[in-house]
Amino acid sequence: MSSAATKHPIVNLALQGGGAHGAFTWGVLDGLLEDGRLQFEGLSGTSAGAMNAVVMAHGLLQGGRDGARAALEKFWTAVAGSMPASATVTAADGHGVSLAPAFKRALLWANYFSPDTLNPYDLNPLREIVGAQIDFAQLRERSPLKLFVAATNANSGKLRLFRREELSVDTILASSCLPTVNRAVEIDGEPYWDGGYAANPAVFPLFYECRSHDILLVLLSPLHHKETPNSAQDIRDRVLEFAFTATFLREMRTFAHFRDHVSKARFPVGRFERRILRTCFHVIDAQEFMSDFTAETRLAVNLQFFMTLRDLGRRHAQAWLEQNLECVGRRSSVEIADLFY
Repeated sequence: MSSAATKHPIVNLALQGGGAHGAFTWGVLDGLLEDGRLQFEGLSGTSAGAMNAVVMAHGLLQGGRDGARAALEKFWTAVAGSMPASATVTAADGHGVSLAPAFKRALLWANYFSPDTLNPYDLNPLREIVGAQIDFAQLRERSPLKLFVAATNANSGKLRLFRREELSVDTILASSCLPTVNRAVEIDGEPYWDGGYAANPAVFPLFYECRSHDILLVLLSPLHHKETPNSAQDIRDRVLEFAFTATFLREMRTFAHFRDHVSKARFPVGRFERRILRTCFHVIDAQEFMSDFTAETRLAVNLQFFMTLRDLGRRHAQAWLEQNLECVGRRSSVEIADLFY
């Protein structure tokens, strides 16, 4: 390892999707960028995670770490401005948010009517924001990071990973396409929905296609909930959440199983097995806070809420760096078997 790599260890980032909760990831990235002690090689993201990944790469390309921080702030501020303030209701303490009754009714209609009926012109404010703020031609040509954006083929359920040279407005919108709200995004003659159905996020490309052995997972979905859902709505919300995390949990269990199996092997191991053993996993999440947010807050497009989540993400990033930076390049800071297996 070079002296530069020792001074600034290199990590790969796996960024989970979660709608408005992706502002927590914005805060994590902002904290890591501001600290400056880590370098980044590959970013794999789904939905809001994909947007954070691409915006960060664009900002790094345009203006280094400060440029990345500015690009993330500009993006999330624009997203907040894309919805009327009346769509959400903010709690008196400024930390809670819920959807306005009229917006809730509109979401209820989405259970009974297709996007062609409710949104016949397929309006999506993210298209204008992403198209205006990200220079995809430059990213495809010389992105400073390896990028992996997940989407789900609407006709087969298979994962489609879009890499740097395939990035466009459509690939980002495909990764975040909720089928009850927007039409499937067609790319190369195939329709795509939100990547969360197939990978949230995909971890394997960071393992196979990146040189760094460190993978930092930034998670938005709680790994364990405090209470069992009882109401019909709460049950539907939990089922939907599991649908968006099942593949990721299965992938991480596979990594944990392989590591356990290889570590106990009584025979010489090959290159693949050695890489499994060298891979270091790390996690930043907000389990104690995210489990308190209702499912509807993933759709709460509200600047004050975004700022609250950003500040929460920054604090968690700073705490993680303080406690675990010395682990990077040496060992895992979490035992993935305990978390996922």
